[in-house]
Order: sequence, then structure tokens, then C-alpha cells
Amino acid sequence: MQEVNFTKISEELSIKVNQVKAVSSLLDAGGTIPFIARYRKEATDCLDEVAITTIRDRLAQLKDLDLRRSAILKSLEERELLTDELKVKIDGAETMAVLEDIYLPFRPKRRTRATMAREKGLGPLAERIFPQEDLREAAALEAAAAEFIDEEKGVPSKEEALAGARDIMAEMMSEDTQARAMMRELFERKGFLHAQVLAGKEEDGQKYRDYFDWEEPLSEAPSHRVLAIRRGENEDILSLRLQPPEEEALALLEGLFIKADHAGSREVQAALVDSYKRLLGPSMETEARQHSKVKADIEAIKVFVENLRQLLLSAPYGQRAIMAIDPGFRTGCKLVCLDPQGKLLHHDVIYPHFGTGKSEEAGRKVAELCQRFAIEAIAVGNGTAGRETMAFLTDLQFDNKPSVTMVNESGASIYSASEVAREEFPDHDVTVRGAVSIGRRLQDPLAELVKIDPKSIGVGQYQHDVNQADLRRSLDDVVSSCVNAVGVEVNTASKQLLTYISGLGPQLAQNIIDYRDNEGPFQTRKDLKKVTRLGAKAFEQSAGFLRIRSGPNPLDASAVHPESYKVVEAMAKDLDCQVEGLLQDPESRAGIQLNQYVSDKVGMPTLQDIMSELAKPGRDPRESFEAFQFTDGVNELADLKVGMRLTGKVTNITKFGAFVDVGVHQDGLVHISQMADRFIKDPAEVVKLDQTVAVTVLEVDLQRRRVSLSMKEGRSQEKGDQPKSRPAKKPAKKETPRRPPKLASKPPAQKLDPNNPFVQAFQKANLVDKG
Repeated sequence: MQEVNFTKISEELSIKVNQVKAVSSLLDAGGTIPFIARYRKEATDCLDEVAITTIRDRLAQLKDLDLRRSAILKSLEERELLTDELKVKIDGAETMAVLEDIYLPFRPKRRTRATMAREKGLGPLAERIFPQEDLREAAALEAAAAEFIDEEKGVPSKEEALAGARDIMAEMMSEDTQARAMMRELFERKGFLHAQVLAGKEEDGQKYRDYFDWEEPLSEAPSHRVLAIRRGENEDILSLRLQPPEEEALALLEGLFIKADHAGSREVQAALVDSYKRLLGPSMETEARQHSKVKADIEAIKVFVENLRQLLLSAPYGQRAIMAIDPGFRTGCKLVCLDPQGKLLHHDVIYPHFGTGKSEEAGRKVAELCQRFAIEAIAVGNGTAGRETMAFLTDLQFDNKPSVTMVNESGASIYSASEVAREEFPDHDVTVRGAVSIGRRLQDPLAELVKIDPKSIGVGQYQHDVNQADLRRSLDDVVSSCVNAVGVEVNTASKQLLTYISGLGPQLAQNIIDYRDNEGPFQTRKDLKKVTRLGAKAFEQSAGFLRIRSGPNPLDASAVHPESYKVVEAMAKDLDCQVEGLLQDPESRAGIQLNQYVSDKVGMPTLQDIMSELAKPGRDPRESFEAFQFTDGVNELADLKVGMRLTGKVTNITKFGAFVDVGVHQDGLVHISQMADRFIKDPAEVVKLDQTVAVTVLEVDLQRRRVSLSMKEGRSQEKGDQPKSRPAKKPAKKETPRRPPKLASKPPAQKLDPNNPFVQAFQKANLVDKG
């Protein structure tokens, strides 16, 4: 079946079969996705990480399908039920659902009404009625039923015989492969999602009140809504049904099974209605629930993964001395000083919010520590008292005062109490560890964030509701992708960072640390081979992503893989210069004729990558750091006024909008309808995580601590001139909700009402996990 699978994947992805085979072979040989994408471009014909990941996952799905297929065939053979015709059908099943449909009539069952009827000997009666070829008259039907009356078997009357026959026919129809395929398609195409509040749960379920009486086509329900309603159901607030119009379902089944209009066919009709309501309908609803959950999970995980990627690749401030402050009111502000490598040099507590005397003392201490440790930047956590601490530091005046910037501290408290933090700082409490994490996050967000469970960082959408195994695999993939894209300095990287390097893992990462501690810094990449248990395969997979910036070989600081060093040395020799000359002299590189170095092992894609590395060896793909400041004088929700124009940072992106921190300790929501002057389908089209954006305040709800914002251009700053969004109407029953029209210009001013999209979105956003 493997060849069939290769062909199927190539057709699905519109790529060559040989590309699929190459990826499969490299994965089977222990290759990692970052390594294959970066260093095996000739084999895969330049497939990127997304394509390779898709092939890997699809191969796993098809493998599961083949394993299930084999198990079914074995079961049928053992029970002597396998025929040539059945085997052909099983071998031809392309999805798990179709495979299970074929197997359903033969699956060992618990005792059902149909099996009990068959035990009573009523199978022949059902088989005679079902084709509807005779028994046209009521009398003939009753006479046929009378033949099966048997007190000992539990069939005391004609009515009991006919009821048993209907039970058998109902099960026959519910297990019919064609009927199930038709119903599955109907549920997908015309299924409606119905949500309703449970009696007496109105007060407890206020955050779900949008869905107290909700209906929409399942095919159009966005992932966040499906997951929100399912969570409400799990919390015993809502009931959920997924069904198409019943009359359409029955009409389809009638077209398939009803052959005539007489006494016998009326028995089939009765069995058909019973089959749909008791067996087939609930079975298809269960499938539809599972399918919609899987689809919603995929979308939610995709949002989480993309947000995490953007956060991990946030611009680093770099290796500079940092003062980090974890702000607080009652307990003071925990202060730490870090050297350029993130090593803790000093820790203290200041009390800038305890009156004039304490504030002046705190100012003197900050100035003195900045001078003593040559601090180049001050990082302030964005939690409680963050804006007030920023204002205090901004007002300080002293010589060589460093810049002050606010850092997102989501997850810092999780790190500070973790085993990793206890290993790093066994003699310090959680407050010191948290402040260190804030400072290091400014120096290098990637290196610090890999120490924290991604689910605690607060950039996901319903991350606790999705399939956790799928989520963990996807998060591991994106962390690995980011770490390997940036590369790691092997002589300073933490165990957690090294763990994500291609081909390593926790044990080899620890072995590298142990070697470094015992033998000193690595001088060349070749020294990695001296690490315990780091064999040829692990070296091949990892070496290109590990950097040695101060070693004798300049290529060790680049992404050029050691297997290609001879190519670079040949280039230098042909140009009569040293490798260092190629790195430093663009004119020398301009004389390289790449065609001369193509071989059976090195192709043009690798040579082009080598040239890019020679131009910018070890370049960091992340953007340059830019300092950010919130709007002065806006520190609390009460400071916000409708019409204000503010500067903020995007902290989370969902399918219904983006959350923006404007410095008031409560993120505001920019609903998708307020993100641009044009229609957009996805917020990711216009924003990315940690992006600085200008927003206008549309609405402030102090009681529920909710803020509605707009990113649209031309918003008036006068309260009375604020254009309002179009009110969102709940769709009427069994009607498809209208899509929002494309707007050629700003929508006309309308009065906001409780049904506007911001109110609705906030009610959804209340369900978004923030870590």
C-alpha cells in the first residue's frame, strides 16, 4: 500500500511522487524536518518545512488507515466472513469513515433490538418484506407475519413479528454503506449547529449568553464558536445538537429504500423513520460532532502555532547588560542586574510607590546600580504596577541613563516556580527568578521562552479544549523550527535551547553541557564528536544549527554545514584566497562560478545557500529591536475615553480579532470588522504578534473590564463622531446567516446596541485562555 500512499499524497499536495518518497526515506532514516528542509534540498526538490510536515503527518494518517485495514481483514478471515468482493471494497477504502462503514455490518456487536429479533427467527420475515416485491396487501403481510408466531421464542403475535422485522430492517438501513455516505454528506452540507441554555443555568452561564439560543449552519461555524459552545456543554451550561433538516434526511433515505406504495413498503417506511431517529441520525451526529471538533482543533492549533512562532521570533535586544524589574505595589519591585550573557550579578528590592522618601531612595539605587554594572537597558514587566514603574523610571534623571522598555511577562511566574528555574537558581526565591526571566526575555526572547510551557504564554485560542497530543506535537514542531532557523551558540546555550536543536534532545543536550563544563568551550564543530553518545547521525543532523563564533574556523559560526566545508575551501583555492577572504570581500565572492561546483552530492540549491551564508555568516533572521512606549497619562481603564487615539502592542491573535495592550492592565479587542477599511477574512492578514499598532477607543465597559478598539483609518477623536459598526443579527432558524458585505468606504454611523460585534466578540473572548 505504500506506493499507493505516495501517489495519493503527491496528488493531494500537487507535488512529484519522488518528492514524497524522498521525504519518507529521509524521515525513516532519522532525519528531522529542519534538517531535511535546510540541508537536503536536492533530494526533496526544495520542499519547505510546511510541505515536509504535511507529508509526515499524512503518511502517519495513511499508516493508521492501513493498520486498521489489516486488523479488519484479519478479523474477517478468522471468522470466515471475508469474501473476494468484500476484500476489494476494504482495500479500496480511502478514509477511515468509509472503511468503518464497510466493516459495520460484520463488526461483533452487543445485543441490539435487531440481534434479539434475529434470535427469535425473524430474519427471514425482514428479508422478505425489505425488497417490497410482494406482500402488497395487508392480508398477505399479516399472513406472512403469522407464520413466525412462536410463544417459546417470544413472538406471541403478528404485531410482535412485524415489530421485530422492522427492528432488523432499521439496523440494515443504518448499516448500509450508501445510506451512511449520503447522510454523512448531508450532515456536512446542511447540518445545523443548535445550542441552547439548560434550564436554570442562565445566571451561572452569563459568559455563554450569546449561545443561549443559537443556530447556524455547521459548515459556516468558525472554530472559536464551535469550541466555545462545546466548552459550555462540558460545563453543563449549554446543550448542543448537530442535525440537518429531518425532512431532507428522510427524503434521501426514502429515495434509496422505498420501492413502492403498499402494505409491505409501509413497514419499510416505518422502519426507515425508526432507523434514522434511533440509529443512523445519532450515529451521524456523533460523527459530525467529532469531525467539527477535529476541524476546530486544527484551526485553533494553527492560530496558536502561528502566534507562538511570531512570539518566539520577536526581535532580541542582544547581548547587553540589563536591569530587569518585576513591578509591584505592596511588596515592592524586585530588581535584578544581568550581564550580557544573562548571568545574575545582583538582586534587590525597591519601593518607588511607597511615598516620596521611598521613591527617592529607589531612584538613587537604580542610578547607582546602572553605573556600577554598566546597564544598557531597563526591562519592566507589564504586570501589576508596570505602567506606574515605567513612569517612575522615565522621570528619573541621571548621567548615562539607559533606555527603558516594557516586556511582556506572560509565563514568567510559571517559569519562576519550575524545575528549570530551581536548577538555575537553587539559592533564590521565585521573585528573583521571575525578574531574571523578564530581563533575559528582553535580551533573547527565544532563548528564554523555550523554558516555558507554550500553553502558559497566553497567545493561544482555546488551547485547553483542543486535542492535547496534536497540540503538543504542533508546538514542538514550531519551537524546533524557530530554534533551528535562528541557530544556537553552542558554548552559551541552555540545555532547554539545545534540546530543540535538530538531532539532539534532552540527553545529548545535557551531555553537551557536561562536556562544556568539564573540558571548556568548544573550539570547533569537530569537537562535538567528542561528546558522549553524540554519534555520526546526531552530528550530521545538528552541526549546521550549532554555532561557534570565536573559533579558528569562521565557517563554524555560519549555517554552512561541515559536509560542505570542502566546497567553500575549493572556492577559496580557485580564487587564490583564504576562506576568511570570501567572507569579508564581496568582490571575491562575485567571481565564483557556481556551476563549477555542482556534483552528484552538491546541487545548485545548496550552493546558493552557501553563497547567502558567505555574504552574511550566521545571520539572525529576526527583526531588529525597537523600543516601545505606551501613551503617556493612560494607565488605568478609567483613563480611557471613547475617541482616544492610542499606541498599543498586539498580544494575541484569534480568528475573530486581535487583542491589544494599550497599557491599562486589560487588553482591548479589535474585532475583525474594525481591523481595516477593507474586508478581511483573517486578522493575520493585517497584524502580527508584538506589532505596534495605533488604535481608537470605541467603547469602554468598566463593570466588565472590556475595551473595544478600532484600527481603521480616519476615526474621529471626538466622542460624538465615532462611526459605529453594523449590528450583528442572529440568524433566523434554518436560514444561512448573511456574510458581512464588502465596504467600499467607512460604514455609516449607527448607534451601538447589545448585539454589536464587539459585545459578541468580547463574550467569546471571555472564553479565550490567556495562560
